Amino acid sequence: MAFWITNLAGWVLAYLLGSIPTAYLLGKLFRGIDIREHGSGSVGATNALRVLGRWPALAVLLVDILKGVAAIVLVRWLMTSLSVAPSGWSNSQTWCTWAVAGAGLAALVGHSRPVWLQFSGGKSVAVGLGVMLALAWPAALGALAVFAVAIAVARIVSFGSILAASAAIILVLILDYPFPYRLLIISGGLYVIGRHHANIRRIVQRTEPRIGQASRG
Repeated sequence: MAFWITNLAGWVLAYLLGSIPTAYLLGKLFRGIDIREHGSGSVGATNALRVLGRWPALAVLLVDILKGVAAIVLVRWLMTSLSVAPSGWSNSQTWCTWAVAGAGLAALVGHSRPVWLQFSGGKSVAVGLGVMLALAWPAALGALAVFAVAIAVARIVSFGSILAASAAIILVLILDYPFPYRLLIISGGLYVIGRHHANIRRIVQRTEPRIGQASRG
């Protein structure tokens, strides 16, 4: 019973960390605006760049990445320090990896469905990078490299994000990681790609804005 209570508490904390609406808060702080009413309406770093400028957008990006890292670190510490395990599980490392993977998913959902903004948030790209950096940093760096190349070539953030999520899935299958981490990154990558469904449509129609262009919503 103690395991499940601790696990649930960790997942709730991970969700709440992920749900901190960084771009929304900085929009209010720097411009006194609701960023959801400007640009694409998203509360992510890309729309912050369009609406708030370079430095606030960089702050949004870094904080959102740290949200993902913090969710993993917090839940990992919580589960290991309390030394609780479900009945019948003798391998503490096994249950810990499952608990941590659940925390990563909770952080992703928290960013895209924040309770503070009526469950309407961003696309969880930066938070997902933070989660991967805390769980599987070589795969995270590989996905980040794919993102950088895609941005340099196409100058479309959503295109780079979709390719990076796809690369993360491939890398986590190729490299040696625990099954819960693989399951998390695969499901999280698919989730991020699914959150870009409108962007994918605009990319196909060649109407997706490039960096420096105004958003078409």
